[in-house]
Amino acid sequence: MSLPGIGRHAAGEALARHRHAEPYVAVVLSGGYVEAGDQGRIDADAGTVVVHDRWTAHRDLFGRCGAEVLNLPFLAGMRSGAGRLADPDFTVRLCERDPVAAACHVRDHVVPMPSSVGDWPDLLAAALRDDPDLRLTDWAREAALDPASVSRGFARAYGVTPKRFRLEVRVRRALAVLDGWRGSLADLAAAEGFADQAHMARAVVAMTGMPPAEIRAKSVQAGLAASR
Repeated sequence: MSLPGIGRHAAGEALARHRHAEPYVAVVLSGGYVEAGDQGRIDADAGTVVVHDRWTAHRDLFGRCGAEVLNLPFLAGMRSGAGRLADPDFTVRLCERDPVAAACHVRDHVVPMPSSVGDWPDLLAAALRDDPDLRLTDWAREAALDPASVSRGFARAYGVTPKRFRLEVRVRRALAVLDGWRGSLADLAAAEGFADQAHMARAVVAMTGMPPAEIRAKSVQAGLAASR
């Protein structure tokens, strides 16, 4: 098979945590891997679909058979997260003719599934996504864990510290509402738990390469262009 959208990964291959500037869809055709990232930890095998939003980050650990993954374009109406597809081979055949048609098929036929919650790092990741104001020391004590070891253990599983994971949750929340935000950027920073507007701007630039004002301006321009 020579489709340019198919990636092949060797047995035992490990991809360090990395970020994708553009959204995309991954369809696992064979083999399997564990993805640990912004959406939690996903145990992916043949038939698994993972929809990634823009600027999401994750690491990948491939199993003893490696994996073959078809990457497809992200379409309107898709929701980030993991799901199952009954016939991934049919998606490949569609993609040979039209990648967008293949993506439409995935969007219309994928069955959502929850992230794989295995051990305490997954529980902490879910807790931070739900509440980025969560106090790590309190969470660790309630989980009967040594607070000093939580950061190291989480970083081993996710490739990033809980502190950084929490900050990136705040950034994604801010980006999700930025287009429709009618107040000032300072108000947005306060609403999303940043120390101040400058703190939010630095964090957004670190994730996206652009300050919030530029992102919002580009979104407005794109909306005007689409309405013409």
